[in-house]
Amino acid sequence: MARRNNHSNTAVLDVEPGVAAAQPLGPGPILLSLTVNGRAFTVHVDPATTLVEVLRQTLGFTGTKVGCDRGACSACTVWLDGEVAASCMTFALDARGKKITTIEGLADGETLHPVQQAFIENDAMQCGFCTPGMVMSCAALVERNPKCTLDDVKLAVSGHLCRCGTYPNIFKATLAAAKGAK
Repeated sequence: MARRNNHSNTAVLDVEPGVAAAQPLGPGPILLSLTVNGRAFTVHVDPATTLVEVLRQTLGFTGTKVGCDRGACSACTVWLDGEVAASCMTFALDARGKKITTIEGLADGETLHPVQQAFIENDAMQCGFCTPGMVMSCAALVERNPKCTLDDVKLAVSGHLCRCGTYPNIFKATLAAAKGAK
């Protein structure tokens, strides 16, 4: 908890006895450990680097797309500890200690996740740019609620932008995957 010193304009940090104050990170590159798709990685990153930048440019997980780079299209959706997150709006530092899952890590070896397989079987993609983010959000929904409804699917993809307009097939694919998961 910060408080003002009565005699100056400086802030004083109150720290519980026996607890060391957290060291500031930066301003230069820092060593960062991340767990992506079950594998541990250590990288040097600037504190302002986003998770999508580290995933794509540093670690080579290019399945995660950058559409708008401002959290409006959801092409960059990944899972952080099983919850969907816009990786373009997440600092890489904020992913420390979390299990990061990208589209590349959704399958189990050569066996596709049921949502990935259903997207193929139901022609739920055209240009494919939004597909990884859509799959990640739909798979999270099916994992969380295998009895999901059409309204649940619509809500799960409500922040996604598909310029090709394949929403009806995305809905159909997700419901098919959910039906198979029941």
